[in-house]
Amino acid sequence: MNILQPTLVVLSLFIFFDKATAQQRIVSTLAGDGTPGFSDQQVNNPYGLVIGPDGGLYFCDLDNQRIRRLDLNTRKMTTIAGSGQRGYAGDGGPATDASLNMPHELRFNTRGDLFIVERDNHTVRKVDMKTRVITTIAGTGVAGFSGDGGSAIKAQLRSPHSIAFDAQDNLFICDVGNHRIRRVDPKTGIIETYAGTGERKPTPGGASLAGTPLNGPRTIDLDPKGNLYLALREGNAIYRIDPKTKKIYLVAGTGEQGYSGDNGPAINAKFAGPKGLAYSKDHSLFVVDTENHAIRRIDLKTGIITTVLGSGEKGDGPETDPLRCKLNRPHGIFVDNNGSVYVGDSEAHRIRVLRTAPNK
Repeated sequence: MNILQPTLVVLSLFIFFDKATAQQRIVSTLAGDGTPGFSDQQVNNPYGLVIGPDGGLYFCDLDNQRIRRLDLNTRKMTTIAGSGQRGYAGDGGPATDASLNMPHELRFNTRGDLFIVERDNHTVRKVDMKTRVITTIAGTGVAGFSGDGGSAIKAQLRSPHSIAFDAQDNLFICDVGNHRIRRVDPKTGIIETYAGTGERKPTPGGASLAGTPLNGPRTIDLDPKGNLYLALREGNAIYRIDPKTKKIYLVAGTGEQGYSGDNGPAINAKFAGPKGLAYSKDHSLFVVDTENHAIRRIDLKTGIITTVLGSGEKGDGPETDPLRCKLNRPHGIFVDNNGSVYVGDSEAHRIRVLRTAPNK
């Protein structure tokens, strides 16, 4: 027997079962009718999204300059923050009266308060979900790089895109324009650089975090152990930062732009501007491969990557077959405890969900 035959048999079986799993899933639209607007039926370029503590789906309605909540039972939408006017105003008052400026992503901390990262205000803001008052907790509203070692509200960010919390409520910020990840201590409010040097250079796998450059740190997510997963937009690769060893490891991507590698090792895959990540409790990592108009899944146990949603072509549907459904520059992604995958299909002006099909 050829020594490669067992490997080929195992790989063939994996591909078969992966295709079978894909066929058991369906994709459908939760919100949006495919045209930009502001109503219970319309959204306008949805980006980051998350299931809140109350079970509602909260999302960044980017070009409406609002944060909205979708009731998954009634399908009714309410505005949580943003007046619809683009700007930077409203701190200390009702969140719905505030001006937002390109809200990209949102997350809840363990206290149940909502945090919003605004790219063009260069800030992270907080909505106290009891009082519904909005305040700035990081950034001055002016682009720049300053403030490490001091108060986060006096520090400058440059085009921040993504945020995430660890179990201790430390806030991590993808400070994309500064090619750094910044961290804010929840008790002191002090900000520091957690990763990145500010240089746009390649990121070597296995390197110590200190002194290692990050090329376009676009999006992050954390697992229960505190491992931070990071997608480099310009670097076209996915990394894992180990909080114990303080080292950074390559998870996926050759660094070259393209669309290849499915059903093989993720480290040999090519991406085109990945802009969203979501860790799933089945120990997998979902990647929004934005410019490939696809959602890809990395099995962190086997290291194998597959496409689970999208045909690789730009478009809008058709539903319900996930691998035939065209997407249009998706950005946001979230995986709930049941394994349902929520996607902000941005320029299709839809929020889609990928879930297991009901038994017939």
